Amino acid sequence: MSDTVAIDALPYYDRGYDEPGVREAAMQLVQEEMQRYRPTKDYLENLPSVDPNVFLSDMMINEMTRIKDKKQMELLSTERYNLPAPTPGLRHDPEAWIQAVKNSQAQLQHQLVRIENLRLMEEYGSEAWLKFNDILNKLVTDAQNKLQSLRKEIQEVNWQRKDSQQRAGQKLNELEKSWATMVAKNFEIEEALLKIENDKALLKSGRHVEKQFNTGSASPKRFGF
Repeated sequence: MSDTVAIDALPYYDRGYDEPGVREAAMQLVQEEMQRYRPTKDYLENLPSVDPNVFLSDMMINEMTRIKDKKQMELLSTERYNLPAPTPGLRHDPEAWIQAVKNSQAQLQHQLVRIENLRLMEEYGSEAWLKFNDILNKLVTDAQNKLQSLRKEIQEVNWQRKDSQQRAGQKLNELEKSWATMVAKNFEIEEALLKIENDKALLKSGRHVEKQFNTGSASPKRFGF
């Protein structure tokens, strides 16, 4: 048998959904339908097996593992922003001082880059922000237009369903009335046939009695004459 389900409900036309027991019967049908599906937490198990980590970077995997293990997030390290001098044991080591100077130069260059970024942001940031806002407004407008289009399509589908169900309901009413009329006519025909059969039986019985009477009158001795 096919697994397709024939929908025989006409919610736009049928009445009586608020009557007692209708909701309970509907919920029972829903429960019976739910019993056909195996309960599972993995609703993607029927799809082809794909490693979900294939789209994750190592940093994301490590972070998800940390969250799963309920470990605290490491604090932001500020060591790179410090300018430590050589340790007391290396105060007289030229190489240690060279590394300290290189570290300070790197920090200075980093700050210069930040200052340059701030200047660029001050000069072009407002225009870039306005451009970004324009893009966001366009995305919002496109999304709203798409939403309106979908709502219109949904409304059109609902109107088509309503019209189809109303026409189907009227057709069903006509067929039900026609069926009731035919049943009534069949009942009348059966009654008429039954009456004819009874009349036939009575007529046949009357003829038999009349025949017996006529036969008896032809023999007077039978009646004591």
